[in-house]
Amino acid sequence: MSAGAPHGAGGRSPQEGGGLRASLAGLTTRGRSFLAAGIAAGLCAYVLGQSELLRVGLLLAVLPLLCVLALHRTRHRVSGNRRLTPVRVPAGSEARVQLRLDNTSRMPTGLLMLQDRVPYVLGPRPRFVLDRVEPGGRREVSYRVRSDLRGRYPLGPLQLRLTDPFGLVELTRSFSAYDTLTVIPRTEALPLVRFTGESSGYGDGSRRSLALAGEDDVIPRGYRRGDDLRRVHWRSTARYGELMVRREEQPQRSRATVLLDTRRLAYEGAGPDSAFEWAVSAAASTLVHLLEQGFSVRLLTDTGDCVPREGGGFTSGGQDSAEAAGLLMDTLAVIGHSDGAGLSRACDAVRSNGTGSGFGGAGGDGLLIAFFGDLDDVQTGLAAKMCRRGGGAVAFVLDSSDWSGRPQGLASVMSAMSGGAPPLEERLAGLRDAGWTALAAPPGVAFGELWRQAGNAPIGAAGGSGSAGGWG
Repeated sequence: MSAGAPHGAGGRSPQEGGGLRASLAGLTTRGRSFLAAGIAAGLCAYVLGQSELLRVGLLLAVLPLLCVLALHRTRHRVSGNRRLTPVRVPAGSEARVQLRLDNTSRMPTGLLMLQDRVPYVLGPRPRFVLDRVEPGGRREVSYRVRSDLRGRYPLGPLQLRLTDPFGLVELTRSFSAYDTLTVIPRTEALPLVRFTGESSGYGDGSRRSLALAGEDDVIPRGYRRGDDLRRVHWRSTARYGELMVRREEQPQRSRATVLLDTRRLAYEGAGPDSAFEWAVSAAASTLVHLLEQGFSVRLLTDTGDCVPREGGGFTSGGQDSAEAAGLLMDTLAVIGHSDGAGLSRACDAVRSNGTGSGFGGAGGDGLLIAFFGDLDDVQTGLAAKMCRRGGGAVAFVLDSSDWSGRPQGLASVMSAMSGGAPPLEERLAGLRDAGWTALAAPPGVAFGELWRQAGNAPIGAAGGSGSAGGWG
């Protein structure tokens, strides 16, 4: 991930609009005591006629006012900025925040306290005490932030508290700029596997048609101003009677859809170790892996929303793969539960647009990887409709009773006593009958191992053995 560029934190906040009057409000208890003592000494000197006491009173009263004036000018000549490295960080990893303070005035500063505002999930609020900064001087400090919860977290604004050497005045300056730290889901490196029914190969297999004619295949088009004359195709020019040029056919890329079930009622629990967070992390690992293998991918949710929205719903790949991965990870960083009750919209999106030449349509030239929560009979039927036996389809199903640690319901116990399959195994069997490679995803299992099992299993096969039809 690329590092964030420095961001200026200059400018006054709206709270600083009172000028000298607001600066006078920054007098400390010591400063107010000096001012009160000076005024009292002046009155006593006038009543008693003591000129020496008047001089003392003037000194006590003027000193805090001079400190106010000095700090009022200084705080507008101190600039700060922040540098965040990196701007995207996986959950559980650290990011480094570097703060820089510049004294652009001709006067040295007094004691400074630098404080950055951060959300509580990133750790305690960082505070730094800086000694005197010389004219034109610079100070740099840094701290680290870490979150186990994915999301987008604002850093800032930066606050600076200035004090004079005598401790008579304290002024606070709030800078206006802030940065955003994006905590993306943790990803896992996945092994290279080939799913049964994957007709177009593993990323580059769809280029085989171009290998027969060469990647510089002749597809003539009309000449446009600015085209290179060396690419004029004279045979087509003679045939059509107008100037024609050759163009390169862009190799097609294999396509894959990653479907993430986000229904609130399909998951139980919350936190980094919950079933939903496991599904989000597994979906992120899948997207990154497929992009690395040359796929054009899209992220689809149960609401029918698709990322990216442009390009027919699929990433463009090539040099844009890093940008596409960033977009997908930014989406997964903030994705939450939906209030939907079913998978009908996702089913319509898969069957209408599909993957490749229409996943679930003719040819089945695409891969569908799905992460489901709890499925009832209706949702199992909708999920079954998303699959066609000519294409590759892999489903990872999470059962709330396993992830919540509670025993299965009375119906499950009675079904097991009567020799029938438990509910989760029935759902998996229904998906496998429709052509899915369906596996249960119990808590504690490494997704990389499930991925390897899915690649080694034939269409309709069970993904391992053990309780809940999944993993021993």
